[in-house]
Amino acid sequence: MRRIVLLRHGRTAWNDSGRAQGHADVPLDDVGAAQAKAVAPVLAAMRPVSLWSSDLARAAATAAAVGAECGLEPVLDARLREFDIGPNRVGLTSEQYAAAHPGEHADLLAGNIDAIPGRETRDDVLGRFLPALTAYAEGLGDGETGVLVSHGAALRVVVPAFLGWGDEPGESLGVLANCGWIELTHSASVWTGGEARWRLDAWNRVAP
Repeated sequence: MRRIVLLRHGRTAWNDSGRAQGHADVPLDDVGAAQAKAVAPVLAAMRPVSLWSSDLARAAATAAAVGAECGLEPVLDARLREFDIGPNRVGLTSEQYAAAHPGEHADLLAGNIDAIPGRETRDDVLGRFLPALTAYAEGLGDGETGVLVSHGAALRVVVPAFLGWGDEPGESLGVLANCGWIELTHSASVWTGGEARWRLDAWNRVAP
C-alpha cells in the first residue's frame, strides 16, 4: 500500500479575518504556528519518506514544522500553490471585494471566472497541480507514505480530479480546516476486483 497525506497550511491572520490570500505571501499567525506544531508529530508517526510543499510562506512554514519532526527537508514546488485570485481580490473580505469591484464579484458568483483579470480557473490549477501530485504519487514505493502541504481551495479541486471523480465534485466536500488533512491510499480491494487504485480514506482530519 502507498499513502499520500495532503495537509492544508496552518492559520494566518488573513484566514482569521476572512481576507482572501491567493498567491499573497502571508505568514502563519501564532495559532497557525501552534497548529503546525501540533499536527507534526501526528504525521511523523506515519513515518513519511517524502515531504513536498507549496512555496508560499504559510505552507512552507507548516511543512518546515512537519519536516523538523519527521527528519525531512521539504521540497518546495510552486505548482502546489493556491488559486491565483487576481490582484483586485487579494487582501479583501468578500464584502469589501463586492463593494470595491462589484462587476468582478458578480462574475465570481456567476462562475464567469475567465472574465476576472488575473484569476486562475479550475482548469488552470489542475494543469499545474495535478501533474505534480501524480508524479509524487507514482514515485512512492510500496509501503511508503508521502506528505504534501498545500491550500484549501486547490486541494478541493485536485483531489477529486486525481481520483477520477469527474467534474466539480469538490463542491460536495467540506472546507478543510487549517492543518486539516486528507489521506489517500493506493491498494487493491475486493471492491475493485483486485485492481490497485487510489482511494479517499479520510477527509479533514485534525490533530487533537
